Amino acid sequence: MTKKSRKERAEEQQTEEESAEETAEQEAEQAETPTEAQAEEGAELSETEKLTALAEDYKRKWYSVSAEYDNFRKRNASAVAKAYSDGVAEAVLKLLPVADNFGYALSSARDEKTKAGIDKIIKNFNAILSSFGIEEIKISEGDDFDESVAEAIMSQPCGKGDKPNKIKTVLRKGYKQGEKVIRFAQVAVTV
Repeated sequence: MTKKSRKERAEEQQTEEESAEETAEQEAEQAETPTEAQAEEGAELSETEKLTALAEDYKRKWYSVSAEYDNFRKRNASAVAKAYSDGVAEAVLKLLPVADNFGYALSSARDEKTKAGIDKIIKNFNAILSSFGIEEIKISEGDDFDESVAEAIMSQPCGKGDKPNKIKTVLRKGYKQGEKVIRFAQVAVTV
């Protein structure tokens, strides 16, 4: 490697500047030609239009995917809530025979202290059921038979003053969660 003098470096720099100026002049002359300028402008417009169309397409797809995800999220939340509700109903349904047995024990208890203790247990159980949104279906003797909340498992002939299709005896209580019956009441009906 040889060291260049300042003079040689200045000459090289001047040569580079001159060649850059010549290149710029040639580009300016080419840009002034009307046919080439129009062709470039047309190419730029079509390129811009293509990019705008592509951006609109991506925007439409984004809106579509966003709406689809929002709908999925809502459906999923609804399904989770329904699954929870169904799970609660299934678990309570398995516990209802225990409540029935406490009811039978209450009706057959002889002393008042036993009745008071059993009644307290039944009230606590019903409070737990109501915390899950489950309530007893209110049916009593003499009501009209409603097949949407009760099932007739026995029929009894009408007595004096009785009308047909009336509930004679409630054999097992029914329960519902909101408007959904989770266990139908079992009743004896007059015919």
